[in-house]
Amino acid sequence: MTNFKPPALTSRLPQVGTTIFSTMSALAQQHGAVNLGQGFPDFDCDPALIEAVHTAMLAGHNQYPQMTGVPVLREAIAAKLAALYGHSYNADSEITVTAGATQAIFTAILALVHPGDEVIILEPCYDSYAPNIELAGGVVKRVPLDTQTFRPDFNRIQAAIGPRTRAIVINTPHNPSGTVWSESEMQCLTALLRDTAVWVISDEVYEHMVFDRAAHQSVARFPELAARSVIVSSFGKTYHVTGWKVGYVAAPAPLTREFRKVHQFNVFTVNTPMQHGIARYMQSPQPYLDLPAFYQRKRDLFRAGLAGTRLRMLPCEGSYFQCVDISEVEAFAQAGRQGDQAFCEWLTTEIGVAAIPLSAFSSPAQGMLATQNIVRFCFAKQDATLTRALQSLRDL
Repeated sequence: MTNFKPPALTSRLPQVGTTIFSTMSALAQQHGAVNLGQGFPDFDCDPALIEAVHTAMLAGHNQYPQMTGVPVLREAIAAKLAALYGHSYNADSEITVTAGATQAIFTAILALVHPGDEVIILEPCYDSYAPNIELAGGVVKRVPLDTQTFRPDFNRIQAAIGPRTRAIVINTPHNPSGTVWSESEMQCLTALLRDTAVWVISDEVYEHMVFDRAAHQSVARFPELAARSVIVSSFGKTYHVTGWKVGYVAAPAPLTREFRKVHQFNVFTVNTPMQHGIARYMQSPQPYLDLPAFYQRKRDLFRAGLAGTRLRMLPCEGSYFQCVDISEVEAFAQAGRQGDQAFCEWLTTEIGVAAIPLSAFSSPAQGMLATQNIVRFCFAKQDATLTRALQSLRDL
């Protein structure tokens, strides 16, 4: 018998392990904690949406759809974007249905980024951005958001732009901080990029969760930005069906052509009956028009409860995330531990509530969050779930 040795395996992502989201969810389940960590609802979607998908299945929409997405859904997306943001996208050549937003972001990066190209990300940020860039052979350029407000620092962004800058990834409403970009900030970005060859990947998955009567400032509202941008959004977030993994991309035709070249080889098509069901459900805009008020009520309920704890709330302008400063939690300090990740582990095991450390959204090399002691809660939960969590948090 020969001494066989398998080939040596060299990781494409040697610094990447199990995500903090999976880790904290598993810890919450192990200890029976209320899971306010991972960003998904614990309530059902509208039964009418389920019925629309069921109807599509019974109607025979169960085989491969067009690679770009079923026409009726692409038309509904284009109509929504025109009505909300005033920009007309061609449903045939500028809208693509994707297998969720994460796949859309990865596909956009693969389509735009060549080996050695630099891509700017604004940290803290969604944890898929940097690995996507690295897998495409690009160079991650990390620019910290303002450490107090999590707003973009355009002087730092400008300083990061160089001759090899290929793209910038922006996200509003912002995960994890809940910050929403203003019109003036979008205008600043427009002016900053005007004389550059930089593309924009605009992560707008929380577009319908903007509070206090503010408006979502999609790049689609700004013609110069729209001409250089890939917009990514998510039906999973909007319709409370994160497990369906259906999203979309809107981009100018030349960008869309390149996007679709990659899309056809890493996904090809997206679940057919769900596309038809979502298209039918979109005939009424009311569900997404009502979403800001729906989540603002949950935000306000959660914030009212947090006001009675030692957790100091940061502003929450949008998304379904609430960040808090943990520096005044004496019980944790007395436990002899330090850091936001240790706090989240302690909170889960000792208090019975799971959260996510904000350091998980930045590179350890940046160190920008090392002394901030901030964690993120998700309030996309039933009122009973939030109330149960708040009862435990009052013990802090």
